Amino acid sequence: MKKLNLSIVLFALATACAGDAPGGGDAPDEGQAPNEQPGGASGGQDNTFNHPDIQQDVWKLLDRLQEEGPPEYTARVHSCPKIRYRTIGQLLASRGVNLAAGDGSAGAIYGSAGQTLGEPHYGARLRENLDLTTASASKLFDIFAQAAPEIIANMPNLPQCKVGGVGAQLFNQYDQCLADGVSCLIGMPATASHMEICNQTVANASDPERGKVMAVALLAAAAHTCE
Repeated sequence: MKKLNLSIVLFALATACAGDAPGGGDAPDEGQAPNEQPGGASGGQDNTFNHPDIQQDVWKLLDRLQEEGPPEYTARVHSCPKIRYRTIGQLLASRGVNLAAGDGSAGAIYGSAGQTLGEPHYGARLRENLDLTTASASKLFDIFAQAAPEIIANMPNLPQCKVGGVGAQLFNQYDQCLADGVSCLIGMPATASHMEICNQTVANASDPERGKVMAVALLAAAAHTCE
């Protein structure tokens, strides 16, 4: 009895695998090319458009996972939340910006931009919004641009920007960017790329003073817009 049941199962499997078409495959639908398979990526009578096959190359996928890590890891590494509102204020103050200055100053813009920059409201039980939005990024760039003259003027007097007791400067007498000043501005050693971008921004501006402001805002925004 067991041998009979096994024979029936094997016969059923063989029939299902062989199909009804010659050569062991299902016959193509009417209007379908012989090399097209039902449910594939090519268009046919019952599938009116061609679309890319979503089947991934397993070897390419393996190479990417080995190089980048699993998705759970890369999602954390490549995420970019904005800097917290209080941290932005501390950063500005550490670069010589007066947060208590009057209307039109970088300090005044920062003080009135709490909602745009995601300031928390603990009384309403609202935690800080850490999403980097277009509005928050634009507002932060405006603050850096307005703060640039203060940063340029005050940097030589900042203790945290002094090297061997000598204050760092952002620009020399020839309106060229200086590595020590750029390093203090962005919080990391300035690279050749940083210096090239800084000098090109100054050189391409309508006048050197405006170019310096844009260079400081550009470098500061690139370094401090998100964590």
